Amino acid sequence: MSSPSSGPTAAPARSRTHYLYLAVIVAVVLGIALGLAAPDVAVELKPLGTAFVALIKMMIQPVIFCTIVIGVGSVASAAKVGKVGGLALAYFLALSTVALAIGLVVGNLLHPGTGLRLTEAVAGAGQKQAAAGHGSTTDFLLGIIPTSMVSSLTSGEVLQTLLVALLVGFALQQMGAAGQPVLRGVASLQRVVFRVLSMIMWAAPIGAFGAIAGVVGETGVDALRSLFVLMLGFYVTCFLFVFVVLGVVLRVVAGIHVWPLLRYLGREFLLILSTSSSESALPRLIAKMEHAGVDRATVGVVVPTGYSFNLDGTAIYLTMASLFIAEALGDPLSIGEQVSLLLFMMIASKGAAGVTGAGMATLAGGLSSHRPELVDGVGLIVGIDRFMSEARALTNFAGNAIATVVIGQWTGTVDRDRLDRVLRGEEPFDEATMIDDGHGDGAVPEARPATAAVEARGDV
Repeated sequence: MSSPSSGPTAAPARSRTHYLYLAVIVAVVLGIALGLAAPDVAVELKPLGTAFVALIKMMIQPVIFCTIVIGVGSVASAAKVGKVGGLALAYFLALSTVALAIGLVVGNLLHPGTGLRLTEAVAGAGQKQAAAGHGSTTDFLLGIIPTSMVSSLTSGEVLQTLLVALLVGFALQQMGAAGQPVLRGVASLQRVVFRVLSMIMWAAPIGAFGAIAGVVGETGVDALRSLFVLMLGFYVTCFLFVFVVLGVVLRVVAGIHVWPLLRYLGREFLLILSTSSSESALPRLIAKMEHAGVDRATVGVVVPTGYSFNLDGTAIYLTMASLFIAEALGDPLSIGEQVSLLLFMMIASKGAAGVTGAGMATLAGGLSSHRPELVDGVGLIVGIDRFMSEARALTNFAGNAIATVVIGQWTGTVDRDRLDRVLRGEEPFDEATMIDDGHGDGAVPEARPATAAVEARGDV
């Protein structure tokens, strides 16, 4: 087996997937063209995109379970995992607050809702979204507990999988040597899971074509024209948040420029753009963050938790959309009302991770609970929500990737030499296996300090 730095074994797989993602780009362009030229036909192809996202989501819980069990079960101390989790939650709360504040400022500057008119059809659409998004914080917390340990792998709820995987990981940690056979078994299962995921990725061009064709066929360009100010303001705000706010955080904490990290995750951003769901890239983010030198336990805790608690794009969306709706209905919010409503929505947004349309359902549910007279206005943005959903998903994903590096830096669980080499392109990601195979010996990965030599990681 060649050393990690030699790279020849990874070159063929990298070449093949290069063509795969070129095909995704072509599929997106063709989907847009079909959606504009033959919208009725394009809408009929939407199930292709839905099916592809469903295939990816099918793999999320096994990936999270295996990653966390191996990561937590291999570390020497439970306190290390607890420290990572505590810092992650504090970081998520702070950045969500900043995102809310930025959305608030931009919304007050643009006044995008002025001059729009509410019709009965639009009001009905808003009520429909409120019915889908209404839920209490208590329901959210109780929903973290699965019906059984096995159901946590089939429920579709990421936090249920996170809870059970942490419990299993801590149990194996306490078992010591007796738990090693189980860890080896989970490690073998993880290799199978990532192999299946790499096979599914070859359907990405078909899924991207169907998803984009369907949304363009349904929406057309009329909604884009009428609500262009809100869309443009939201996209610009998300861009500035990622490259300015998160970029500064990453530079100050880890000494890394944001662009090389985002470029390293370019294929994941393309996948999100074509499916409008950040969950479609969650398994690949876990694999790539491990490959980049972040400790398995850190990745296993930060990434899944971030997908429910670190929704920067959703926070910006909720603030701007709330102000937009209030102005469109002729009932602008006072500063006090803005702060109280948006703090409420920061809590309500937890758990709306990555799923297309979840942001709008959360918006409607929050308004229904706090300012029910504004719910009808949610229908005003139904037409463009899919396009805003893409910006939400991209921003959420970028925020979680940066958070993983930042938390890893704070806890000393990043191999900085390897991270620098990966971001320079000297350690290519193996698209075929998507995993550290331990030089093929099936060994369970051991805990290692952030300064460990790259040989300790094995081929990735």
